Amino acid sequence: MINVIFVCHGNICRSPMAEYIFRNMVKKRRLEDMFEIDSAATSREEIGNGVYPPAARKLRSVGINCKGHRARQFTKADYMKADYVLVMEKYNISNLMRIIGEDNSKKVHRLLDFSDAPRDIDDPWYTGNFEKAYSDIVEGLEAFLRYALNKKSGK
Repeated sequence: MINVIFVCHGNICRSPMAEYIFRNMVKKRRLEDMFEIDSAATSREEIGNGVYPPAARKLRSVGINCKGHRARQFTKADYMKADYVLVMEKYNISNLMRIIGEDNSKKVHRLLDFSDAPRDIDDPWYTGNFEKAYSDIVEGLEAFLRYALNKKSGK
C-alpha cells in the first residue's frame, strides 16, 4: 500500500481537492487497494472546517463528492506513516518543516515536481482561480500516479 498525504496551508482548498481528485482517479483505474490517501494542513487556523465552498463547487462540477471533509493539521505521525507527502507550494515545505523538523526520509515533494513543468500551485483562496488550481492539481496527480506506478513496478 502506498500512503500519500496532500498538504497545503489550511486543508480547505488545494489539499482536499488533490485528495478527492486522486481518490476518484485511482477508483476509476481500479487501483484503490494500492493507495491510502489523506490530506492535511500546515496551519491550525481552519481545523474542523469543511472544504471551502468554491473548491467544493469545482469538485462537484466534475462529479466528485467531498462531503464530510474536515480540515486537520499535519502531524509527525503522518510523516512517519506516509510514503509521500505532497505539498502544493514551496511555502508549505517550510511550514511543514516546523512540524516534522527534517525530511530525512525524502518524502516531501511539491506535487507539480512530478510533472514536466515543476512549479507551485497557486492558492485559489487568494487568486479566486479554482479552474487553474484544478487543472494544475490534475496535471500533478497524473504525473505522480505514473511515477508511483512505475516505481512500484520497478521501472
